[in-house]
Amino acid sequence: MRVSFLYFEDCPSHELALARLHEVMAGEGLSDDVEVIEVETEERAQELRFVGSPTIRIDGQDIDPPTGSHYALACRAYQLEDGRISPLPSPGMIRHALNSAAENRTG
Repeated sequence: MRVSFLYFEDCPSHELALARLHEVMAGEGLSDDVEVIEVETEERAQELRFVGSPTIRIDGQDIDPPTGSHYALACRAYQLEDGRISPLPSPGMIRHALNSAAENRTG
């Protein structure tokens, strides 16, 4: 399983999001091997299809696929399970994406 964490340095939530990702992976008994990518330019944001910081992808798939395709150096918002908006994905969102990816691999 390939886990990628993309971030923009100016967004204050990326450090907590990366820590949360590592915690969830450890809780699921997964290797904490995460490809960390700092997105530094608008050109790189376009190239990586970066919808905002933080972005977590598992096997290339965003854990919360955006409805639009606006790529830019920006902070990101997630809609949590209870409807609130947060700058961080919830542990449950991360866990669900990891488990879905694992199930897709085993068939």
